[in-house]
Amino acid sequence: MPGCDGALLVGTAGHNRDVLLADVVAASRDVTATPARSGKVEIIAALLRRAGSDQAAIVVPWLSGELRQRRTGVGWATLRDTPASAETPSLSIATVDATFETVAQLSGAGSASERRRLVHDLFGRATADEQDFLRGLVSGDLRQGALDGVMTDAVARAADAPLAAVRRAVMLAGAIAPVAASALSSGAAGLAGFGLQVGRPLQPMLASTAPSVGDAMGRLGECAVEWKLDGIRVQVHRDGADVAIFSRSLDDITARMPEIVDHARALPGSSLVLDGEAIALRPDGRPRPFQQTGARAATRAPREPVPLSWFVFDALHVDGQDVLDAPASARHEALAGVLPAALRAPRLVTGSVPDAEAFFADTLARGHEGVVAKSLTAPYEAGRRGAAWLKVKPVHTLDLVVLGAEWGHGRRRGWLSNLHLGARDPNSGQFVMLGKTFKGLTDELLRWQTEKLLSLETSRNDWQVFVEPSLVVEIAIDGVQTSPRYPGGVALRFARVLRYRDDKHVADTDTIDTVRALLT
Repeated sequence: MPGCDGALLVGTAGHNRDVLLADVVAASRDVTATPARSGKVEIIAALLRRAGSDQAAIVVPWLSGELRQRRTGVGWATLRDTPASAETPSLSIATVDATFETVAQLSGAGSASERRRLVHDLFGRATADEQDFLRGLVSGDLRQGALDGVMTDAVARAADAPLAAVRRAVMLAGAIAPVAASALSSGAAGLAGFGLQVGRPLQPMLASTAPSVGDAMGRLGECAVEWKLDGIRVQVHRDGADVAIFSRSLDDITARMPEIVDHARALPGSSLVLDGEAIALRPDGRPRPFQQTGARAATRAPREPVPLSWFVFDALHVDGQDVLDAPASARHEALAGVLPAALRAPRLVTGSVPDAEAFFADTLARGHEGVVAKSLTAPYEAGRRGAAWLKVKPVHTLDLVVLGAEWGHGRRRGWLSNLHLGARDPNSGQFVMLGKTFKGLTDELLRWQTEKLLSLETSRNDWQVFVEPSLVVEIAIDGVQTSPRYPGGVALRFARVLRYRDDKHVADTDTIDTVRALLT
């Protein structure tokens, strides 16, 4: 069957036959196995040529590691007991996409059982490799090396279009899939139709990491140092009285943030596109726990009892003029012309490292995450994580105990990957579950960890192995949050493995009290 051996068959010009799921799985496998960026690009470009403009909207998200529908309501309970796999590949990507579209739209009485039936029917028609790929897509655990930069390069290669034009179109469209479809259909001419449009979100500019304020300023020189808030990224569009608010993932969250809508409508000017952060603050101005901000952003909650504050740090469009290509200093000047100081993210423009470090210390003392050092000359590079913005945060590390692990999927199939982490309860001597992580694990570490954990196994089920709590691992986290899901009432945020500590005994690990203290 086509795609079973990883080969990508190019159809005749002007005609693209239906692409099989097996073709995408083969491409994903080949991308994972190919270390060179140029090789990854060529593999994806070949598949995109076959898919053509009509199927690019499916292929691009899949090779980026997510379903086009993004949220389907399918959980592990459905995925862990799927039926046996098919012998030969037969599923087209159109069929798979249509199934997930139906699943995503289900709601109301009986929806859970119907969702389960549809997913199990789909998996029963998929081969073993295809099942692994689909599980990875649904769970978000698909790691195949097709990052946005690689995908953008592949679109340019497949469509024979200028890379700079593709990058700019992606920036302005807010997504790669529509750009791929247009480029494959009309080439460079199709890319010219993408421009900044008030009401259509752009991918946000992202910050890289610097280990210290001094390091960041060593790279940037004189720069703006701004508060880094632990809130929800919001891109606010206003056209007359019409206001739209988009999240970092470009979801429309306007209805959930009425106070920000009011602020935006009160600003001068006829049209605006502003980038900033929404955050829930206590009456004393200190940030509330992140999940309170997240809960407000996730539901159509009233303004009370947890109102959201809005801090704007950049302008992309002001009163009819696009400014995203202007230097950051000019963009901030335009921002200051329409926004009162109370709505602007606090910042310091300086070339002095001691002054910037003092600003950093004050920001932390106020309860915020850290700072972002920003070039004064760089344009707004939407969708890119470049060197013009450098975030600096204190790093929290914890020595925790491994309580178990889950079998991996896709590239990690056959290895114990997702670690269950626990802190020591000094009163009972038991270990309290805090969360899971599969981040920071190299292939070498996965092999060692699998062998070690199996030697410590105490019990297992179909997808988890539980172990004797004797292995200590050093974990870096961005913080902790309250959580009713775990018995200790707290959960780790953005945990990643730094190293295993064979020099430490479990009695030396951090306690649940130490973890809870990070909440304040």
